[in-house]
Amino acid sequence: MAAGKGTRMRSDLPKVVHEVAGRPMVCHVVDACFRAGCSRVIAVVGYEQQRVRDALQGFGDRVRYAVQAEQLGTGHAVQCAADELTGLDDNTPVLVLAGDGPLIRTQTLDALLGLHRRTGASATLATSVIEDPTGYGRIVRDGEGRLVGIVEQKNATPEQLSICEVNPSYYCFGLASMQSALARVERNEASGEYYITDVPAILMGSGERVEVIDAVPPEDVLSINTPEQLAEVDRILRDRLAHSSTGAVG
Repeated sequence: MAAGKGTRMRSDLPKVVHEVAGRPMVCHVVDACFRAGCSRVIAVVGYEQQRVRDALQGFGDRVRYAVQAEQLGTGHAVQCAADELTGLDDNTPVLVLAGDGPLIRTQTLDALLGLHRRTGASATLATSVIEDPTGYGRIVRDGEGRLVGIVEQKNATPEQLSICEVNPSYYCFGLASMQSALARVERNEASGEYYITDVPAILMGSGERVEVIDAVPPEDVLSINTPEQLAEVDRILRDRLAHSSTGAVG
């Protein structure tokens, strides 16, 4: 998903085009997807979309594009890519990722996809346990460790606010299950948007299997919403690349 503006970046550029370790941050996300074995990548573009297309032109026709003309949320963004998913088997695993997460690692996607395939799940989420979960959706589990749902901070109870396992937006869905659930996502009354975070609960409510794996290193959850945060992520990724003998971040 690469359609947003990133209003706090104090720049007219789309957030995902800002450079991290010498490349537009969205390129690092696309790299990780291809290294994890993805056969196609669909970039959902919107604000200043030509700049995002230009940033990804080095991937050639391996990257396809879907346009989100209105910013109506993450669920809506995925629905905008429907035409690019035609012709695929109903059980095809579909990764849904944010384009502004350049610290993403191939091994995280490998773990996510591996669990999804082994269990035959309709959806699998990769989560992270971090010291300060402020601002993130919390992963709520029952007494046996099974997923109950994702609760956004603004809707969380005091007990839920103490949960440190968060949703960093790493999703894998079975294609048909994802599309069926997206059709049932309701528009959020407060924001007017459709959220992909509603999909796991919809699937579980229909008796479908949803898995969760704590596979995202805490360092990789760093948000990029300001120039200062951009500089911090740039430092981390450059250091990571410097310690990689191949120059590829896995």
